[in-house]
Amino acid sequence: MPDAPDQRAVARATARHLVQLLLPLRDNDGAAIEPRHFREVRDELTTRFGGLTAYTRAPADGLWTDGGEDAARDQIVIYEVMTDRIDPDWWDAFRRALERRFRQETIVIRALPITMM
Repeated sequence: MPDAPDQRAVARATARHLVQLLLPLRDNDGAAIEPRHFREVRDELTTRFGGLTAYTRAPADGLWTDGGEDAARDQIVIYEVMTDRIDPDWWDAFRRALERRFRQETIVIRALPITMM
């Protein structure tokens, strides 16, 4: 009887993209985002992709300018999932829903190609 496939081997064979969501801790007016919104995103992504990594302990600082001298700042947490394929329509709709939920002009979602070792 052959051995069952190793979970790591299965992951290496299927996961080809790392998708990262940069989620702000505060909305555009500076109000704290309700914790339930983060839980909802966690649950949605875990259900759809079978797992999630959340970097929430030490929020990252985002800093950017729009060409002027004043820089805007955000504290963010990062959620990431691995997937074998990217569905641009689904991600676009999900991003727009997150922008409404988190009261943001833009939520950054980026996909990176990965090689599993």
